[in-house]
Amino acid sequence: MAPFQACVRTPFCTVGISSTGQHVTGIRYLSPEVPALAPPKNTLAYLACVQLQLYLDDPAFDFDLPLRLAGTRHQLAVWEAMRGIPAGETRTYGELARSIGSSARAVGGACGANPIPIVVPCHRVVGAGGALGGFMGAREEGFELSIKRWLLAHERARPG
Repeated sequence: MAPFQACVRTPFCTVGISSTGQHVTGIRYLSPEVPALAPPKNTLAYLACVQLQLYLDDPAFDFDLPLRLAGTRHQLAVWEAMRGIPAGETRTYGELARSIGSSARAVGGACGANPIPIVVPCHRVVGAGGALGGFMGAREEGFELSIKRWLLAHERARPG
């Protein structure tokens, strides 16, 4: 099976979507140079593309896709808590940690392991005191943090 069933060009990168017939299994941020790949109509990858476009048109759009999230019990708890952060809002790693009885560092690790970003909005988790925090394992300015900045600006959310 190909690694992506669809690739969508967005203002911030190309988004690769992996799915089975029943679940979205992964979303990856790819270089903007990666070409678009249209999925066949009437597939879950096609629905994911439609919903991604709806989000790009309206940052308050709520994704409604069947997901297959595979991770540890802790990761699943963090990902579920992230899904509860509304568009336009952020939570700090510490706030999210306190809400599930964990530590900020462990929450950061789970954010970095998130297999379905945007839908599971790890970009809404930020550092204390208004710091942007990391993203996709990066803590230095570059491609990864530019994506997080774009998503937060799109949602009109402010870190901290």
